[in-house]
Amino acid sequence: MPEEDMVDIKFRLYDGSDIGPFRCSSSTSTVDMLKQRIVSDWPRGKTITPKVVNEIKLISSGKVLDNNKTVGQCRTPFGEVAGGVIIMHVVVQPSLAKTKTEKKIDNSPKQIACSCSIM
Repeated sequence: MPEEDMVDIKFRLYDGSDIGPFRCSSSTSTVDMLKQRIVSDWPRGKTITPKVVNEIKLISSGKVLDNNKTVGQCRTPFGEVAGGVIIMHVVVQPSLAKTKTEKKIDNSPKQIACSCSIM
């Protein structure tokens, strides 16, 4: 791979810590591949931990990145320093099914007691 095709990417987590930097190809590495790397290299002991790739959103330059795009397709030409590290923000959104099963919702009707007096 040509050296100019390679980029360094660092992933910023919710608590300000980082994963990386990792060197990858801007023409062949997809956002989905980056997410797989994040799940496999996620630091131990974090309060929020993604279990699968679908629980992660990557944000670069204020845009949520599509899984099927390559790193090169997601890069913005302005604001990048030659030879610098690209920082992408990682947002973890646990799956909705997991969230619903963890929270027991009581849908039974409730009686409302009112101790108001009208004057």
